Amino acid sequence: MFIRRLMFLLTFTLLFNCAITKKPEFVRLDNVEIVDSSSKSITLKVDALFLNKNHVGGTLKTDDFRVYINEIEVAKIVSDEFDVPKREKFTIPLTVAVDTEKLVDKSSLGGLLGSLISQNLKVQYKGDIKYKIMGYSSTYAVDEIQDVKIKL
Repeated sequence: MFIRRLMFLLTFTLLFNCAITKKPEFVRLDNVEIVDSSSKSITLKVDALFLNKNHVGGTLKTDDFRVYINEIEVAKIVSDEFDVPKREKFTIPLTVAVDTEKLVDKSSLGGLLGSLISQNLKVQYKGDIKYKIMGYSSTYAVDEIQDVKIKL
């Protein structure tokens, strides 16, 4: 009888004291930079910074994540699942290649020329990041805008 109570008490304590169903905290998008640029494409890199307070890890995946430059949709990011470390800060690197033809059309040419003259692009990342762990899932809505300097 004593062992049964002890097992129940241990199970109860483990279940209610371990943080399992808290989703990692989305902190911010960081280190937005242009990695490469040519007349045909621009490659952007950004780090999504998270803090996981759970005692166990999980997985994160981006779905339907879109990139806008000067308010023009230029790319869609779909990534592999990333493993989430337990109880620490971590980053997910997101890289996207943008076809410059999508930036250069009649309706956006003035904005693009203005950006080239000022050497500044308005980059917006918008979409969902999904977190999964042991049958529990949660979604983060991300909508971040940053100004990125162009190095010519």
